[in-house]
Amino acid sequence: MVKYPSGSLATFRKSTEEPKIRTNFQHRKNVSFSGRGMTLEQMINESNKYYRLKEMAVVHKKPTPVQIVKVDYPKRSRAVIREAYFRQESTTDYNGVYKGYYLDFEAKETKNKTNFPLKNFHEHQIVHLEECLKQQGICFTIIGFTSLKRYFVTPASFIIKAWWTKDKSSVTLSEVEKWSVEIKSGFQPTLPYLIAVDHFITDRNMNNGKQ
Repeated sequence: MVKYPSGSLATFRKSTEEPKIRTNFQHRKNVSFSGRGMTLEQMINESNKYYRLKEMAVVHKKPTPVQIVKVDYPKRSRAVIREAYFRQESTTDYNGVYKGYYLDFEAKETKNKTNFPLKNFHEHQIVHLEECLKQQGICFTIIGFTSLKRYFVTPASFIIKAWWTKDKSSVTLSEVEKWSVEIKSGFQPTLPYLIAVDHFITDRNMNNGKQ
């Protein structure tokens, strides 16, 4: 088992098969995944599959570098990892390309209803986002207030500034609302975050066009 910083455990299994992308979507009106027990990560992963299928964007979850130290073989055809360690600090959750722009973003969720804890970010993640912004990447965070079933795409610049300068441990929901583009969970894609990215691209082009 692999211990993550959050304390959760995950079991890794090797597979020679390519990841399958669902093609048999059946659309129904007023369908929402927000109440179906999907985590924010699952919603983003499903959305990324849809975007790749439609050739709209190529975005992947970054693999976490892990050093395996103990493996058991309960069956001849199956191996189970019992102990592993992180080889190095991870950066952000996702990266990819959309309309010729490099995307780099983190996904965070909280059960809090009034604020988002900044401790959810690590310094190396903030530094990584700063470095990507300097290279003109489009960087952001998808924040999920799971108790409220609300999802926000927040430009990394706001999170970076809050993380370095805020004299408190969190940002309020009203601040997140002010800074972000709110998106609704639904179907095809599950979480349409590229709508927010289009806003960021438009804002950047407008700012670059100013004299």
